[in-house]
Amino acid sequence: MTETGAPDSDGRDSDAAERLRDILARRLGMAFADERRDRFADLLSTRPWAAGCPDAGTYLALLERAPPDHPELRALAERLTVNETYFFRHIDQITAFSEVALTERARSSAGSRRLRILSAGCSSGEEPYSLAMAARIHPLLAGGDWDIAVTGLDIDSAQIARARHGVYSEWALRATPEDQRARHFRNVGRALHLDPRIRAMVAFETRNLMDEDPAFWAEHRFDIIFCRNVLMYFTVPAMRAVVGRLARSLAPGGFLFLGAAETLRGISGDFDLCHTHDSFYYRRPAAPGGAGGAGGGCPPDLPLPPAVAGPPPCEPAPSWPDEIAKASDRITALLAALAPHEAEPPERPAPSPAGVAAADALAARPAAPRQLEAVRSLLHRERHHDAVRALDALPPDVRDHPDAQLLLAVALTQRSAVRPAGEVCRRLLAQDGRNAGAHYLIALCADHDGDPAAAWEHARTAAYLDPGFAMPHVHMGRLARAGRRPDAARRAFRQAITLLEREDASRILLFGGGFNRETLLRLCRAELLATGRPA
Repeated sequence: MTETGAPDSDGRDSDAAERLRDILARRLGMAFADERRDRFADLLSTRPWAAGCPDAGTYLALLERAPPDHPELRALAERLTVNETYFFRHIDQITAFSEVALTERARSSAGSRRLRILSAGCSSGEEPYSLAMAARIHPLLAGGDWDIAVTGLDIDSAQIARARHGVYSEWALRATPEDQRARHFRNVGRALHLDPRIRAMVAFETRNLMDEDPAFWAEHRFDIIFCRNVLMYFTVPAMRAVVGRLARSLAPGGFLFLGAAETLRGISGDFDLCHTHDSFYYRRPAAPGGAGGAGGGCPPDLPLPPAVAGPPPCEPAPSWPDEIAKASDRITALLAALAPHEAEPPERPAPSPAGVAAADALAARPAAPRQLEAVRSLLHRERHHDAVRALDALPPDVRDHPDAQLLLAVALTQRSAVRPAGEVCRRLLAQDGRNAGAHYLIALCADHDGDPAAAWEHARTAAYLDPGFAMPHVHMGRLARAGRRPDAARRAFRQAITLLEREDASRILLFGGGFNRETLLRLCRAELLATGRPA
């Protein structure tokens, strides 16, 4: 670096940017993708001067030894995170908060008549104030003798100052229901001033969620926690540490709301997944021995379709591979019309022995009994009847293992034995409501039974529980196309294409209906053409 802080070579500049990213990961637990490298370089061209350092090297050394609450670390966190927010953002979650979380916690706290709500990553205050407004008009809390307190946290001290001021623009209220706007805001010139009674319900703090503070994160302190679009900035170890604090401070039976693109899969087993009001959120089990200590059970408010009836034995219904084959024929004709030189029909080649062996190795998880490897191999070769017989011949303790039951459900689904496949999946979900494979197979069963709404919900749940699982998106694309929802179909097929390109080969063999990665990709791309836009 020169004395002015400008890089003397691209290589040194890149090394400094990498070092800054590493420091943020170690000191603040923040994780950033490679595309942020230019942003780090920009910061290194301005922040050393702002921090009183003569060059980037001195600046990075300062960050290395600075305490966690150092102003410069906070300044970097503020500049690398997004503060976009507005009142009643993601109204479906706010509705679930009011109609489910507040209702349950009000009933549980009827004796103390005390509720504590946390908004972590609150930015300029719109979220905690929205929660306070919803609580104030809740029918079980409107008596006036309830002690309701909302705490808003953010690492950005400037945003916290704005939140305390309680003055907003029209744009911040763009999703606010008219009745809430009329009740809680007053026009002063071009600004909108929040009702002092709502402001009095909310206390704000400047705080980094990575800071360990046993007094603040006291056990069972909060009834409901919102932590939306915050975890996505953390490394996985930091995410686990933060979620651990949230879990410890949440009362038994309390609720946790994350951002729409965030999940606790692989991060924590302390919560049950809930799904109402077209929203996913989490609940801490209310009693010891519940799902929270062992990875979660199926929460009672996660809707499951009624048991589906299988086809009469003499009239077997088309299997999932047959359904895809029909779609393949239709798409082949479409491609022939659009691009004749690319209209070769999709093939369904059997995987080679080497490919099956590799897939089996990838599919075999350490916790799964070794006897299941042969069953997987049979399923990969589409020998579904043999797979069912092989599973039936296993010892009871192996046959009842969740992995064995999932393989049984796959085999039954491929044989069009829809009713028994659905029953197996429901047993699995009773043990583990977060089993994405079981939700996906129930989606196929529901679709087969003519219940597209249930099929959509279970496919969507599977995609949420396992963000890397491609097949639920393929199925949602088919459902949306059949339901004449081209925009939703395009979104689903685009996401399916992205995920299929890096999907585990063994899972494609298991859930892909006999089709390989290339064929499924080609089908999804053709579906995009059919809905009017190319991939």
